[in-house]
Amino acid sequence: MRTAFIEALTELAAHDDRIWLLCGDLGYSVLERFAQRFPDRFVNAGVAEQNMTGLAAGLALSGNIVFTYSIANFPTLRCLEQIRNDICYHRANVKVVAVGGGFAYGAQGYTHHGLEDLSILRSLPEMTVIAPGDPVEARLAVPAVVERQGPCYVRLGKAGEPVVHAGPVPFEIGRAIQVRGGSDATLISTGGMLKRAVDAHEALGTRGIRARVLSMHTLKPLDGQAVLRAARETRAIVTLEEHNCQGGLGSGVADVLAQACAGVPFAKVAVPDRFWHVAGSQAYFQAMAGDPVELVIRLLEAKQNP
Repeated sequence: MRTAFIEALTELAAHDDRIWLLCGDLGYSVLERFAQRFPDRFVNAGVAEQNMTGLAAGLALSGNIVFTYSIANFPTLRCLEQIRNDICYHRANVKVVAVGGGFAYGAQGYTHHGLEDLSILRSLPEMTVIAPGDPVEARLAVPAVVERQGPCYVRLGKAGEPVVHAGPVPFEIGRAIQVRGGSDATLISTGGMLKRAVDAHEALGTRGIRARVLSMHTLKPLDGQAVLRAARETRAIVTLEEHNCQGGLGSGVADVLAQACAGVPFAKVAVPDRFWHVAGSQAYFQAMAGDPVELVIRLLEAKQNP
């Protein structure tokens, strides 16, 4: 995803000299293509994310479109006060990009686990929150956030995420993408969990269960219409996210269902609300979040046998 992001950003910067990129002393082998082509619009702020964010706010308030870039928690939680007060309060045109959301950097321990970012960033007024599902969505997200006035948060995977979409897709901020059709249940994923949702769709199909798959690449504003349509047209909803079970995609979908009094069985595949005192691969940690296939089957059985 990060390669698709920087390629798209470099292409846009060639035609728009308002676009800047700031990083926190990382991104080597990825950001060079932008830095070498536009050295006057690239700043390595060092390991000083608060300063990077304040600088981005100043540049944006001077008429620029500024992207900040760092690993997981560092461009978000470490400088949350600057994002809240300098960017969101002034509706500054800053696009915060985090690479390696979830457990992408799982082997480096809890300091590098990005598990609370979606919840915290979507709670900030004026902030748009986007987590593309694959490299295709990541590339399409870049022009969308450039065109959108005001703060945006873009959560990317680290590297190697598979392409899920076979062809062009309609990408619009605040509008979910239906990736697979189905009328028995709905799987709603965000970020890099899209491939897992599609795999679950295939596995459920072997059991005669037709599951719809929605890529909810925008968490704020959330596509409530797509959620309620799924509640009307299918018999159960399961959300998938590589994020703490509190405050992320599952909580957003639950809010929509509760406010509409939609009585559809609902469950989350998400990270349990606890600290992780071990290091491991992304796949190792993802396995702890739950099995969407088992959850769908359990919800459908409970609906048949209340």
